[in-house]
Amino acid sequence: MPRASPRWPAAVRWLHWLGLLLVVATAMIGLLMVDMERGSDPRRLFYGLHKSLGVTALALAALRVAVRLATRAPAPLAAPAWQLRAAHATHLLMYALLLALPLSGWLLNSVAGQPLPWFGLFQLPALAARDPDLRQVLDTAHVWLFWTLAALVALHLAAVLHHQLLRRDGLLRRMLPAGRG
Repeated sequence: MPRASPRWPAAVRWLHWLGLLLVVATAMIGLLMVDMERGSDPRRLFYGLHKSLGVTALALAALRVAVRLATRAPAPLAAPAWQLRAAHATHLLMYALLLALPLSGWLLNSVAGQPLPWFGLFQLPALAARDPDLRQVLDTAHVWLFWTLAALVALHLAAVLHHQLLRRDGLLRRMLPAGRG
């Protein structure tokens, strides 16, 4: 019987790192654009890019969930049961936020009555009718979802550093995109 690989399958690893790059880029653009001068060309450019990257992040998150559901995870590393449960819960919540955050942005864009062109190639449909009252609620929700995801990513990174620097148990190697496992 062949020994199971201690690494995640390549598709999971590559989607993980591609998703990280996409989320970081979208977040950085989002944080920068809100302080730009209203009506300026750079602000319009950043908003358009933020929206297009957000929709791309949503599609990638849906693909990640599908691939993850179809993929067998490597055996967990030795850890106390509470840590394994916490890691599992954190991962589930991050997946949920990776879907909810861009969906909230799309819905916010819809109730604001704004067009949603994807990189200027085609227009995405509105998810709801224009609703100025709902706009502020969704704007607040979108910001809270972002900061919640940011906090979970920071927690995730802290756990990875703990495994890499203190426990030295090879956890990071299981998720690196290339190289030997």
